Amino acid sequence: MEIQALKQNGSKGSKLTLSDKVFSQPFNEDLVHQLITTYIFNSHQRTKEQKNRSRVRGGGRKPWKQKGTGRARAGTIRSPLWRGGGVTFAKEYTKRTNKKINKKMYRAAMRSIWSRLAKEDRILALDDLQIDSPPKSSQIKTILSDLGISNAVFVVSKKDEALNLATRNFSNLKVETLSSLNPSALVNAEKVVITSETVPSLEERFL
Repeated sequence: MEIQALKQNGSKGSKLTLSDKVFSQPFNEDLVHQLITTYIFNSHQRTKEQKNRSRVRGGGRKPWKQKGTGRARAGTIRSPLWRGGGVTFAKEYTKRTNKKINKKMYRAAMRSIWSRLAKEDRILALDDLQIDSPPKSSQIKTILSDLGISNAVFVVSKKDEALNLATRNFSNLKVETLSSLNPSALVNAEKVVITSETVPSLEERFL
């Protein structure tokens, strides 16, 4: 398939040919769902835990004698009934176990996502993307205005420090590399911006 690429000032650029094997595939909803849920699950740190009564510091001494005080019986100040005590059903840290999705399924799911983006005209191709030195947010603001977009994901073939620095103040923009592409970000993006030099690497990676 062929799409019209733009220059970063918004004017028309060259025609860009995209491989049908990556950008014209049927959408496999079940496979894409499996990929996204696996990605989200593996991104969780799963380090949150709480302390039960045996792990809270202190409370080794009985706070008062068993009888004669008029108060309820108490064996430790670290009881869950007390302020500062342990949690009754404490959430404990468990060993991290990641879900897995094999390479063949991953590539097929990504081809489905890219094909859906192309079909819905959510891919915006640029001839080139040049960021000034030092990188400035004002330049990105101008580029977005010229391209007529506000919410986008920039996909680059390798880490671009200048682009990262220039876009870090924009909550509605994300910069992704092909080696660590977030499928959830692609699915939810209003526009996915790629450059002509990124396309060959992208097609090679997901074929």
